[in-house]
Amino acid sequence: MSIPDTSGWTIIVPVKPAAVGKSRLTDVGTDREALARAIAHDTIAAAAAADLVSRVIVVTDDEGVRTEFRRSRIVEVIPEGDIRGLDAAIALGAAVAGQSTARAALLGDLPALRAADLDFALELAASVERGLVPDAETTGSTLVTARAGAVWVSAFGEDSAARHRLLGCTDLAVERDSTLRRDVDTAAQLSQAVTLGVGAHTSAVLAAAAA
Repeated sequence: MSIPDTSGWTIIVPVKPAAVGKSRLTDVGTDREALARAIAHDTIAAAAAADLVSRVIVVTDDEGVRTEFRRSRIVEVIPEGDIRGLDAAIALGAAVAGQSTARAALLGDLPALRAADLDFALELAASVERGLVPDAETTGSTLVTARAGAVWVSAFGEDSAARHRLLGCTDLAVERDSTLRRDVDTAAQLSQAVTLGVGAHTSAVLAAAAA
């Protein structure tokens, strides 16, 4: 029996420009734009640090994100341009990656993400054609995968976990308290992420606001 290939994943991260991103994070006592960009930076950095990841494609028009990762050997930032919406941005990144590689779409709002948690999910994903990691509330999706050769499909948005299952995605056995499942859209979710331990960029923005 062949052993699934668990190396060489390309991660696609769609990121809204910080000026319009995380619109519900207005009551957390800090600059929303700075916080949105910090959350994206920490998510991307964690993905790039994962052992099973060989390439991270960030789809964004945010110049701050482009500047942050301009010297990275793993992270490539491509402009979103006239394409709008998560699925369209992800499809653009998937096209750049190519169908011959294992691809995964990762939401850019996981400030507590640990590289080891992403590696664990990707190892599981290698054994299925398409995989899914629901968010902590179980209705949304934080990670969708497609192994090499599979046609890319995604359906992010409200109740996306159910819609991804209809597209043939298999739930990956990731624990509910995994950092991979704690996306952040609200102040309460940010508080939960802080409890898990957010990355350096998010931590610095929150610390500056508290000073």
